[in-house]
Amino acid sequence: MSSLIILKNNYLSYKCLLIIIISFLFLQSCKDNAKTVKAETATTDVEINEDSISKIEPIAIKIEKKVTPLTSLKDTTFVRLADYSDGFEYDLRYATNNNFLKEKVYDCAECYTRVKTVKALLRANEEFKKSGVKIKFYDCYRPNSVQYKMWKIVPNPQYVANPVKGSIHNKGGAVDITLVTLDGEELDMGTDFDFFGKRAYHDNFDLPKEILDNRKLLKSTMEKFGFWSTRTEWWHYNLQGTSNDPIANFKWNCE
Repeated sequence: MSSLIILKNNYLSYKCLLIIIISFLFLQSCKDNAKTVKAETATTDVEINEDSISKIEPIAIKIEKKVTPLTSLKDTTFVRLADYSDGFEYDLRYATNNNFLKEKVYDCAECYTRVKTVKALLRANEEFKKSGVKIKFYDCYRPNSVQYKMWKIVPNPQYVANPVKGSIHNKGGAVDITLVTLDGEELDMGTDFDFFGKRAYHDNFDLPKEILDNRKLLKSTMEKFGFWSTRTEWWHYNLQGTSNDPIANFKWNCE
């Protein structure tokens, strides 16, 4: 009987010891978890200020600009030429003071025109590239409000179209251009853009052969793709079938 009592007492002692050990381990685990939570909180609880923001490496995000295909647009729609080709050069003079007006009349330099004009220009430029040259633009579509600005500065129909009647530039059917090599070097055309004198006339053949050849290349190729020239300005070309289009005052955004 005494042996049973001793055995029972030992069993109770072991049971108490086991409970103590389990309790100790449980408390230790809770303590470790508390440290982990505290550590995680400490890493996220950071004061954000201008100095810390300036040290953050910027992430480059490429935004794809969707351009509607020309074939999906009406021929009369205005589009930005650079959205449809990177094969042109630009020197848009009326966005600078370097022009015969001696005054900037565009808020910023952009070349917009109607879809039908763009289509013809793209074809012409591909043809020019076969000869090792490409088109460089001095002027493209011109809002009618700008035509009024130009008329106010130089109210002479010999140099500026009357804004009431409008220019074909105002209709999205005219461009002022020259030719440059594929490396961007301008071909010699005999005069600068907007030189108003006989030296700029197409029918002036009293010029060096190189100049006459360059003008011939420009004129014959543009005519091949539906443009016609102005006798007194070697740089000016109108697309056939645009003279009766409505005068526009579309204005592009300057970013």
